[in-house]
Amino acid sequence: MSTDVPIGIIGGSGLYDMTELIDREERVVSTPFGEPSGPYVIGRLRGRRVAFLARHGIGHRLMPSELNYRANIFGMKLLGVEFILSASAVGSLQERYVPQHLVIPDQFFDRTRGRVSTFFGCGLVAHVAFAHPVCGRLGAVAHESCKKVGATVHEGGTYVCMEGPQFSTLAESKLYRSWGMDIIGMTNLQEAKLSREAEICYATIALVTDYDCWHPDHDSVTVDMIVQNLVANAKTAQQVIAEAVSRLPFERTCECARALEHAIITRPEHVPLQVKRDLAPIIGRYIS
Repeated sequence: MSTDVPIGIIGGSGLYDMTELIDREERVVSTPFGEPSGPYVIGRLRGRRVAFLARHGIGHRLMPSELNYRANIFGMKLLGVEFILSASAVGSLQERYVPQHLVIPDQFFDRTRGRVSTFFGCGLVAHVAFAHPVCGRLGAVAHESCKKVGATVHEGGTYVCMEGPQFSTLAESKLYRSWGMDIIGMTNLQEAKLSREAEICYATIALVTDYDCWHPDHDSVTVDMIVQNLVANAKTAQQVIAEAVSRLPFERTCECARALEHAIITRPEHVPLQVKRDLAPIIGRYIS
């Protein structure tokens, strides 16, 4: 399999394609963890080779709790991806994050239940550092790209990752605000964890669709209003991602690039052979 695709793009709700992508080919990728959300669309964007994946599948068929996060990120690794730009619709937990604003979060808070978010286990133990879950340099590229295309963007903030598929209760929404959380979504934390284990730089471009239910005007929000925001956000996200791609790649001196260097605990001779084979794209330079 060709591994000459350094940049990956994951599109969330409303972003199911990249219109500027040329020289397209669909590539089906199989992984030891099952099938990704769909085929990867490989092509050129602003002169760079990229792989685009619709997070929720063709036609938006997969709920956040149904996504095969491991397969999605492992597939990116197999393609040679070193940078992932992830676009995601979110709700706002603070007045300053207005619908159609963009946020580049630098922290996550986990409110999911039982999602598998590691490649390890089955005889191989590793503990990666995750204090700073977003690649700082890639996040800066995303932030500068937002400003370049004229989007209103906020740098930094905490993304609450909830289980879903239901939205928050009012009590939950008020609690997250009291904790100082900034935005809320259902998908990006697992992607960030797995990207770090795979030594891939990862950043989220969070697209605010509406205020969460804490807001006094929440009950007046209609489906049509949210859809309009999704459409507007998708257009902005395409511009931002294209601009960010044009600024990549950069020399990877960040912690993402060698996240496993001191993280693998199991002695190599005790790692099962099949695990070594399955995880070779990730652990190969540390355990042969």
